[in-house]
Amino acid sequence: MGSISIWHWLIVLLIVVLVFGTKKLKNMGSDLGSAVKGFKDGVRDGTAAPDDPASPTKQVSTARTVDPGTIDVEAKTKS
Repeated sequence: MGSISIWHWLIVLLIVVLVFGTKKLKNMGSDLGSAVKGFKDGVRDGTAAPDDPASPTKQVSTARTVDPGTIDVEAKTKS
């Protein structure tokens, strides 16, 4: 008693399949796999943007309009 045998894991797996169903488990597995792949790509490339050109991405313009009453300064850390 206290150790988990293969039979315990098979019973747990059977209960999970009965509760969720095989189709839902397959969808969850593929979603998890694509999330892990996206995370690995993001870590490797340094960005989290997907490589899929069909997915909509938000492009940020680098041109800024400055209000004449606004002072643009760079914050420096205290040492």
